This record gives sequence, structure tokens and C-alpha cells, in this order.
Amino acid sequence: MTQTTSTPVRLRARDGFVLAARHFAPTTTTPPASPAGTVVIASATGVKATYYRRYAEFLASHGFHAVTFDYRGVGESREPFAVARRARWADWGALDADAVLGWARTRLPGPLLTVGHSFGGFGVGLADEARHVARHVAVGGQHAHWRDYRARPGRARMWARWHAAMPAITLARGHFPGRRLGWLEDLPRGVALDWARSRRDFTASARTTAGRDELRRRLAAFTADALIVAPVDDDFGTDAALDRADAYSPGRQTVRWRVRPEELGVAEIGHFGLFHARFAPAFWPATLEWLRDGVAPAAAR
Repeated sequence: MTQTTSTPVRLRARDGFVLAARHFAPTTTTPPASPAGTVVIASATGVKATYYRRYAEFLASHGFHAVTFDYRGVGESREPFAVARRARWADWGALDADAVLGWARTRLPGPLLTVGHSFGGFGVGLADEARHVARHVAVGGQHAHWRDYRARPGRARMWARWHAAMPAITLARGHFPGRRLGWLEDLPRGVALDWARSRRDFTASARTTAGRDELRRRLAAFTADALIVAPVDDDFGTDAALDRADAYSPGRQTVRWRVRPEELGVAEIGHFGLFHARFAPAFWPATLEWLRDGVAPAAAR
């Protein structure tokens, strides 16, 4: 496989906030017949970009450029937290992902491609730059409406944690101290409350009719063909949740892959598993085929 390098990058969002990103590049001296493209990886809520480092290296080793980044208020984009703590979920897409996609599109080889995990699989569509994306992979992509959670074994437990305890703690502390609690990373106040209060209609999070219309416009403009990856034991990314998210972008073609643990030779996958290095042999190559050629796994529909 091709050797890779990684370089830290600082990017400025449209509102001036500075984001931390990292560019992973192939170092082969022989250019491919045609560029594999550039993949921007949009993280799950409360997950640092470093979690996706091995997957980004994998992409680069197969000829892609890959870019990871931390949303404002998380990881290396945490500071200044006094500013970042005001961020809302929509800002992560409309401002942060937009800045990274714009940088990647103008500085790195095309086509522009995206891989999003959890909210990242949905929220990347809020970026105006997302209209330039050729193909997208969404792993458990949704916006955490609690009624969509898997009923058994954990909907009641998940509601208690994320929709009762999290907002109460956030309102008391001014942000969500997830790292101290062992519940993912710290989150800005607005993001934590948007998650806790997530409704059937994501656009209802906007305070005005104009704001709701703007969110709908952004999501509808995201027309990249999408491979929707749905582990059958994902408590967040159920079929109901993925259907809800997919409905905001009716102009795209989608293929859904309901991944069963036995397909990958494991006992369980869950919501956070597929970017772990143990899935490199069984899962990651399938994303290569989609990103490069638009070829879905045989088990997808």
C-alpha cells in the first residue's frame, strides 16, 4: 500500500472561528491515472477527530486525500471555549463542515467526497459546500430524535441519559462536561441542548420560520449519491432514524446497507464500532469501492 503523511491545518470558518483539521495524503511518487479524490470525514457528536485517524490513514494509503477535523468546542477546536460553548448543532454543519469542505475543494484533488458518522452523516449536508460532493457515506447518520432509538434493550436508558440528565447538567454547568462523566467529550451548551431537545423535524430547532426554511434549503441541496450504512444493532441509527434523516435530501440516490455482525465476523458492531481498527479488514474496503466508483456492497439495497 502507498505510504502516507499527515499535516495539521488551521482553518477559519465564515464567522471567524478557527478550526483544527488534519490532512492525510498519499506519498507515492507515481501519480494514479486519475485522482482518487479527497474525503472529508465528519465526526459523530462528542467524538474527537483523532478517533478517525486510522481510517483516514487507510484512505490515504489507497490513494485518497483525507481530512479530519474537530467541530468548535470539541478536541483541538475547543478553544476559545467561551465562544465555542455558544455553538449549536446547525453551526457544526453550516459553518464548520462548510469551511473544511471549501478548503478541501479548492486545495486538494477532486472529486470531493464525504464520510459522516452519526450526526456527521446528517449534519454535513447543512454545509453550502456540500453541493459539490460527488458521493457520501453515512454511518448511522441521524439527528437523535429519541423515539427513533432502538426500543430494546435501551430506549428508556438512552432517554434518561441524553434527554433528561444531559440537559439538566448542561443548564447547571453552562456546557456539558461529558469527558468528566465518561459520556463522550465535552459539548457546547447549544449542541447538548439541541441533542437533548431533538424533535421529529430537525428544522424545528431554528427559532424563526426563515431559519427553518434555510435549514430545509441546505439539506435539500445535498444531492450526492449516498451509501447509508446501518448496523442492525445500532441503538441510535435505526431504520426509522435513517429514514427521517434521508427524507431531507430527496434529490439524491441512496443505497442502504443493513450490516449484520456476522457479515463482518464479529459478535456486535453498535453505533461507534465501524471506525475502530478491528473493522479495517472487513468493513473499510467496502467504503473504498463506493467512494471511488459508486459501487455498493452486494448486501446493500
